[in-house]
Amino acid sequence: MDVHNKKSLLDIRRALRANATPAEEVLWEVIRNRKLNGLKFKRQHSIGYYIVDFYCASKRLIVELDGEVHNTDDQKEKDKHRDQNLTEMNFRILRIPNSKVLNEIEEVKKLLLT
Repeated sequence: MDVHNKKSLLDIRRALRANATPAEEVLWEVIRNRKLNGLKFKRQHSIGYYIVDFYCASKRLIVELDGEVHNTDDQKEKDKHRDQNLTEMNFRILRIPNSKVLNEIEEVKKLLLT
């Protein structure tokens, strides 16, 4: 059974792409079309029933951009559970604060290449 891009989540993925945050738009411009070291990234990609912000299949890397909503105790617990599930599926998760993307993009690029 393929866990990637479930058809049932297509409309949600499209809506998320259409309503990207400023940080998501900045990062997407940096990584789209293999601009970062030839790596192919997808945005708003679903894995199982999770929709991840960015995904690089060749590195099995999930990139999540975290805004203020991720600072609540409830959301931290949900993120922890989600990260554990995805890690158990042999994905690597990199969580980056939106502020880092907006203010330190060169540092973010280095993180994506490690």
